Amino acid sequence: MKLIIAEKPSVAKNIADALSIKGKKDGYFEGNQYVITWAFGHLLQLFDAKDYDTKMARWKMDNFPFIPEKFEYKVKSNPKNRQWADQGAKKQLTIIHSLMKRSDIDGIISACDYDREGQLIGDSIIYRARPSKPVYRLLLNEWTRDEVLRGLDSLKPNEELRALQDAGVSRQWADWVIGINLTSVATLKYQKGKGKALNIGRVLLPTLKIIYDRDKEIENFVPEDFFKLTATFVTSKNETYEGTYVEGKEEKFKKRETLAMVEELIQQKEAVILNKKVEKKKEFPPFLFNLSNLQGFITNKYKGWTSDKVLKVAQSLYEKKFITYPRTSSTALEESLVGKTAKVLKTVTEGMPYQDEIKFMKTKRVFNNAKVESHSAIIPTYMKPNRLTADEQIVYTAIKNRFIAQFMPIAEYEETKINTKILHIELQGIFESKGKVQLVEGWKKVEKISSKDKLLPIVQQDEKVTVGKTEVSTHATQPPKPHTEKTLLRVMETCGKGVKEEDNEELVGSILTGFSIGTPATRAETIKKLKDVGYITANGKNLISTELGKRLVETFPVKSLFDLEFTGRLEKILSDIQKGSVKKGIFLKTVFNFTTESVETIKGDKEITIHEVTGTSSKSSNEVLGTCPNCDGNIMEGRKGFGCSNWKKGCKFVIWKNDKYLSSLKKKPTKTMVKGLLKNKRAYVKGLTSKQGKKFNAYLSYEKNPANDYYSWNMEFEDKNK
Repeated sequence: MKLIIAEKPSVAKNIADALSIKGKKDGYFEGNQYVITWAFGHLLQLFDAKDYDTKMARWKMDNFPFIPEKFEYKVKSNPKNRQWADQGAKKQLTIIHSLMKRSDIDGIISACDYDREGQLIGDSIIYRARPSKPVYRLLLNEWTRDEVLRGLDSLKPNEELRALQDAGVSRQWADWVIGINLTSVATLKYQKGKGKALNIGRVLLPTLKIIYDRDKEIENFVPEDFFKLTATFVTSKNETYEGTYVEGKEEKFKKRETLAMVEELIQQKEAVILNKKVEKKKEFPPFLFNLSNLQGFITNKYKGWTSDKVLKVAQSLYEKKFITYPRTSSTALEESLVGKTAKVLKTVTEGMPYQDEIKFMKTKRVFNNAKVESHSAIIPTYMKPNRLTADEQIVYTAIKNRFIAQFMPIAEYEETKINTKILHIELQGIFESKGKVQLVEGWKKVEKISSKDKLLPIVQQDEKVTVGKTEVSTHATQPPKPHTEKTLLRVMETCGKGVKEEDNEELVGSILTGFSIGTPATRAETIKKLKDVGYITANGKNLISTELGKRLVETFPVKSLFDLEFTGRLEKILSDIQKGSVKKGIFLKTVFNFTTESVETIKGDKEITIHEVTGTSSKSSNEVLGTCPNCDGNIMEGRKGFGCSNWKKGCKFVIWKNDKYLSSLKKKPTKTMVKGLLKNKRAYVKGLTSKQGKKFNAYLSYEKNPANDYYSWNMEFEDKNK
């Protein structure tokens, strides 16, 4: 009889179903050959600092740096009261350990997720009981019946996963040491008032710096005007096409006068088709999803989605057996999965309108061991869902469509380039025209991507045309766009290695493996935490650093924590530990030395306040409520009012919380009211009180006075005759 330990109850149920085990007991299932029990994720956590030494119960600068000689674990704390152990976790841990000691159990199988955290969860539970029985590892990429049975037939001794355990432990201990020491010391040094600590983290700060740097680029951007000259050419058949004036490869000109002179010279002139080039080009589908690409795709396409939400929904689909393991960094499948993939494709495409165009093929774009890191890309399983929630449907459809697209015809288009030269005058440049026609829609049918054709008339080289309408247009260089979760995830995934947002996924896939900010499993959590602690805020899809976040980047003295290279190297070492090429002791020594030096740096830093805790929570004070009508800045809630983030630059827009006009109506401004005013230019306010004490409702608007920079209130009543 073998004991199987799953990471979650839902996974234990999947294993029990695969083995046709129905007998459910208190905390486990029992069959003839297997007993299946479960954890609830982490049942154990590292000691708090005060558990090692009672003097650490109070934060004092002299107590740091604090690095335990030996790291100890305890039952995880109750989230509502951290002084006490979580009773559910304690009970389940007792059940697991008692099952391990049963005389009829002759082996233990860890069936936790096949990643660093899963290995850590299983090993921390199993080895706490000092088992004398052999321990095995079930390594699966999905929880379908076929995979569970196959996995149980090919178990590995858990000792073979020691490198994975070392990587998990190293990550956990390193983040504990850096977090406990630097958060405590930074809060003592730079924060005034009691409240949330000033969070300092190995992955948190470089991610904040990515957003801060983009904000600074936008803030310091100085737009420059440039000019373009376009001309419409008329053929002998009275057909027209447009061309842009180009000298060398330059079509943007800094001086309008240059183009104005050209425009004057070419009026009504004859021109000739210098050359015409027609090329057929292929468009391959985007690569299969890894977690970061899936999160970027969904958050960019659907309003209100965050990376964290995408991960949670994908995890739910995985545990329900509908998709493969989602926390992957790979965009290809292992070559051993060819047969299985063909079966999945046949199952998920049954009854589709373009079923005849789908053809299974083994290609390097899809099957490539060199592009698989631990887990293959995310694809559907052969289990077709009958009923999904609206959120699950969005994520599942995206994964399914991206999978099917790999086996549809390659999209093809024809690109035409025409160069036109003006005759009888001396010009340095020519006019370029481009046209594009979709020939084969192919995989774009699946993704529902519509291509806009730009047709050019059928003309031949040396054909004569005439200059018709001309125009010199004015343009301005645009600042970089704020980061979104999609663009931020890309920078985190590649550690900013010179990858631009528009770069294709093939280039991104060639970035040095393991050299990243965080892992696929932790990046969404990092972005969420940055919002929760008030370092960044979201304005629609855009991510912006708050005043607190900016002060932290500009003031905090341990600059290497903001350095992508430094954090990327640490993540690379963790990746190498996982592969068995680096010992965990080397990594931990580096981290402990870094922490000790950083604590001393903070202690010796000048006295400065980064964060002053007031009555208003940092979360509410950093939420962007809308765009400033005065300067397009961000309106946020402060202690005394709702004001513009550009107030230091002179923007006077503010709605005071003790506004006299609203006070006379027995009202105070609320976030909902302010959001309505900014979005719709007026807000419907209920429960206003007249001088006679009568309650009424009205529309309020907050409008700028023509004579100065100040704003005042206007009231309109609802037209009940409409």
